[in-house]
Amino acid sequence: MTSKFKPVTDAELAVLKLLWERGPLTARAIREELYPRGTPSDHATVQKLLERLESKGCTTRDRSGFAHVFAARVTQQAVVGQQLEALAEKLTDGSLAPLIMHVVNSKKLSARDRRELRELFNRRR
Repeated sequence: MTSKFKPVTDAELAVLKLLWERGPLTARAIREELYPRGTPSDHATVQKLLERLESKGCTTRDRSGFAHVFAARVTQQAVVGQQLEALAEKLTDGSLAPLIMHVVNSKKLSARDRRELRELFNRRR
């Protein structure tokens, strides 16, 4: 999986989420899940989203069969990291601390979340 890729839109993210959850899929399977009505414009939308994701380096396409199969080339963690860094840059001049503090203070963290955060901070010292 690659770590260098262009930012993704919300619509592209919906496709990636489906690929992360279900694994490699055809364009038709993606369209059926995201746009169950299945209009011609829905099909064209999915095709365009897949083309954009492939050009951004976020998906791969297996052309060996009649129906092409698409798979995520980037991990969910990589996309989350990229999105958080972009948000931090936009809102706080690149500092992640205000974002982390907000999440920690605004949501009740489970014991597991607290333990994982402690372990993460201890490893980063």
